[in-house]
Formats: sequence, structure tokens, C-alpha cells
Amino acid sequence: MKIIVRWFLLAAALLLVANLYSGVTVASFGAAMIAALVLGLLNTLVRPLLVLPTFPVTLLTLGLFLFVINALMFWAAAEVLKGFNVAGFGAALIGSVIYSLCGMVIDVAMERLFSSAT
Repeated sequence: MKIIVRWFLLAAALLLVANLYSGVTVASFGAAMIAALVLGLLNTLVRPLLVLPTFPVTLLTLGLFLFVINALMFWAAAEVLKGFNVAGFGAALIGSVIYSLCGMVIDVAMERLFSSAT
């Protein structure tokens, strides 16, 4: 149940990103649901493969290069999906930062909600 609620909230966060920033567009809530799923899969499967070889660059930039990797995941999801579009790399960077902030808020809210329920 927790995973499904988080998935719905992350899809809503994608719609929020699209409303806050014009460089990101989402056609519908269904498209946002699919995009949230694809983003989750990319972040789980592909992101670690990019983080490991770029670790020296990440250290030199004091972790700021992770923003570039997040933007690449955001942009890659937009490239493979219909109904989820990103205007370019700059838009992917800004969109991924807003989406990540929303994700952090969702994670804190979920922890408080589900930890008090048990």
C-alpha cells in the first residue's frame, strides 16, 4: 500500500513540476503515473551505473555532479515517453531539482504517516 501511495504522490509531483516550470510538460495524470514509474526504474537500475564511474568527478565537484546525473535520468525518461516532455537539458536540470525536492517532502510525509499508523 505504501508503494502505491508514494507512486501516486510522485505522479502528482510531476504534475506540480509541469505547473511550476514551463520547460516540463505532462499531458495527463496517466502520463505522469507512467513517467513516475519510468523515473523510478531509471533511478533504481541505471543511475547506480552512472554514479560509480563518475565518482571522481562527483568528489571534485563536491557532489554537484549528481545534479547532472539526476537531470540525465529526468531527460531520458522524457525521451522514451509520450506525454512527458522536457525542453532541453537546462529544463531537465531545473525539473529534476524541483521533482527531487517534492520527493523528499513526500518521503518525510510518508514516514510520518506510516510510522504513526503502526
